[in-house]
Amino acid sequence: TLPNGSDAFDDAATNRRKEVGLTLKKKGVYDAIVSYEYQSKTWLDVFLRVQSSAFLGADYGAFRFGYSKTPVGFEGVTATRADTFLELALPVQALFEGRRTGIDWAFERPAYIVNAGYYWGNDLLGDNHGTTLAGRVAWTPRKAAGDVLHLGLAASREDRDHFTDGRGIRNAPSARFGTFPEAGLTSVRLVDTGVLAGADRIDRTGLEGLWIGGPWSVQGEWLRAKVSRLANPDFTGEGFYVFGSWVVTGESRPYVGGNTGNIVPKGEWGAWELLLRYSELDLNDGPVRGGKQHDWTLGANWYLTKHFKFQANYIFASADRPTYGTLDPRVFEVRAQIQF
Repeated sequence: TLPNGSDAFDDAATNRRKEVGLTLKKKGVYDAIVSYEYQSKTWLDVFLRVQSSAFLGADYGAFRFGYSKTPVGFEGVTATRADTFLELALPVQALFEGRRTGIDWAFERPAYIVNAGYYWGNDLLGDNHGTTLAGRVAWTPRKAAGDVLHLGLAASREDRDHFTDGRGIRNAPSARFGTFPEAGLTSVRLVDTGVLAGADRIDRTGLEGLWIGGPWSVQGEWLRAKVSRLANPDFTGEGFYVFGSWVVTGESRPYVGGNTGNIVPKGEWGAWELLLRYSELDLNDGPVRGGKQHDWTLGANWYLTKHFKFQANYIFASADRPTYGTLDPRVFEVRAQIQF
């Protein structure tokens, strides 16, 4: 319960996502995607990507134009349909910039991957005004099926802009970081900085790692966001997660293009995966007391076919924030996913 005696959480059951998209693709030449999430009324990927080899006669990478995810956040850039847990880890939920409008470039070779992007537009809901320059590099000495090693570094600089709202009022740039307890069907943020006024610039940094050895895998990530403010002390928030996965039925987590996907079952009764994740987030810095939180999450996934996926998570959350004091909720959540 909250300090005022009210319940912090209620049981809930609804659609977590309802994604509908249209893809047009010519292999080796281009692919175009338009997708929308009806549950939260949010645009997802809306872009055109072209392969340089089809137009320049040699492979100089792929160029993407439109609305897509920024590259700082390993879990964040994973397709939502391929999330290993029901929800992203605490630092990714809080610090990942999300999607922006712009252009990016991806270049892959057997031992490395490079991504770079410049985003000059806000999101398609008209929020997050400003520009972002971002990049990601990863060393991939092993990336055969069932034998993957991926070590990466990502960074971005987001310059926030003033904006004028529909009433003609000019608003100063601001930022806010917070997150839910790795459960998407609640609006309660156990940790939250509140609005950080005068947020002139946000520098994000990320370190990421992935190892896959047959049915076993370990994935981890550290994220940091520093907010440079115009008339207030700067703010820095950071966090990390690490999780282990064991595919009981023997399959391996797939790895393509610098990221992971859903397991494709080989047996008649599908593939079973067991998981354990620890995540931590610190939003306390100087006068900003956004709170600290750490979660343990037990997970189980059943990939019945490549189109049907069932997930169950049990979260042991613990948060300490001046507004609420110490809260230790326990959350059990399940999801059935259909994709085609």
